[in-house]
Amino acid sequence: MTELRIEKDSMGTIEVPAHRYWGAQTQRSIQNFPIGVERFVWQRPMIQALGYLKKATALANGVLGELDVSIAQPIAEAAQLVIDGQLDDEFPLVVFQTGSGTQSNMNANEVIAHKAIELSGGDFQVDRTIHPNDHVNRGQSSNDTFPTAMHIAVALQVTQRLLPDVGTLRDTFHELAKRYDTLVKVGRTHLQDATPITLGQEIGAWGVQLDYALKHVEAQLPGIYELAIGGTAVGTGLNAHAEFGDTVARQLVDLTGLPFVSAPNKFYALSAHDALVNMSAALRTLAGALLKIANDVRWLASGPRCGIGEIHIPENEPGSSIMPGKVNPTQCEALTMVCAQVFGNDATVAFAGSQGNFQLNVYKPVMVHNVLESIELLSDACLAFNEHCAIGIEPDEVRIQQNLDKNLMLVTALNKHIGYDNAAAIAKKAHQQGLSLKEAALESGLLNEQQYEEWIDPLAMTSNQTRK
Repeated sequence: MTELRIEKDSMGTIEVPAHRYWGAQTQRSIQNFPIGVERFVWQRPMIQALGYLKKATALANGVLGELDVSIAQPIAEAAQLVIDGQLDDEFPLVVFQTGSGTQSNMNANEVIAHKAIELSGGDFQVDRTIHPNDHVNRGQSSNDTFPTAMHIAVALQVTQRLLPDVGTLRDTFHELAKRYDTLVKVGRTHLQDATPITLGQEIGAWGVQLDYALKHVEAQLPGIYELAIGGTAVGTGLNAHAEFGDTVARQLVDLTGLPFVSAPNKFYALSAHDALVNMSAALRTLAGALLKIANDVRWLASGPRCGIGEIHIPENEPGSSIMPGKVNPTQCEALTMVCAQVFGNDATVAFAGSQGNFQLNVYKPVMVHNVLESIELLSDACLAFNEHCAIGIEPDEVRIQQNLDKNLMLVTALNKHIGYDNAAAIAKKAHQQGLSLKEAALESGLLNEQQYEEWIDPLAMTSNQTRK
């Protein structure tokens, strides 16, 4: 049997596992919200962010004279253990709780207070010299701490994971683009043959698309760097030192290296979370780019004999339980499923962001949960796709040349010499009679073989500039 202790809060007493650092409000949340299996501990960034915040607030309260150093210092030390992941098991709460995140804030307050007592040489089961509300939560409300932690978590994950991880895949595409800059192939529009491009141009477009998507993500960071802390319950800053918000933001800059600032309007920071909505939208745009790229790759690699088959991608595992030798574009499929999940996450965030009523939005936990999940999925998927697919992309030059030779849209180069209508007639004749473009062109009598060879230059058609 688990040994229990009695904890007390404003609602009365409740039994808590004796060995746990959490207290009454955390235990009530465990009992009152048995919803789903998604826990904030699964998303370490949110736990870490709460640790950063509680350390910064303790240090700020110490600087401002709101807490004695004998209390502020052990709180900061306990918060550092949360940052380091040493107390993750003490954060058992699910995402679907109160919309302000009060239970998760109190979870952090209780764990840090009790650990701080222990670090000070006391027994947290009986000693109450450091109080979760009076000391750890000094100058704060869940209404400003939880959105502050949301922003800290998202900012750290975007800068430390998403941008570099997606950038790795982007860099691979730019490298491949240079490698195959002069390898001419069929272009395709409307899933139909079009005028030639190079494989480098095709892959290069993927890299540029990721460049733009990453710039869009980066453009949302200034809003994420604005913090609600200092607004307390409704935005007025009641019970907080007048300089508390700015002081906490400066502490967070020192702790994280990111340019956090106190939000200029705390009423807005508590009641609306447009910065998260915008970040989620940017993640959706990134997912859309990755979906396009993954689909291009699997179409180009389709076959191997009865599809387009112009590129080879790594063969990572057997593709069928019944068809021997079949290999599928599994990395493409995994990436596209991630993109679909991100689209769904964004729909949740967008709706939740519209639900701020008066001075508070009460969809905070589900908003940050979905944004953090999107970041994690996109980061992981890009690294996996890069390692197990993108870096192994190789052209099938024989197949590329065969397709290029059959491409009737090379006739476009004749437009300025014999006119659009005459060129169209040549292309239609070639298609209908099963002739090569050259055979149909020469039979038309509108040009001779020398002119055909001079005018139909696939590499020259890939640029309106003279190639060196």
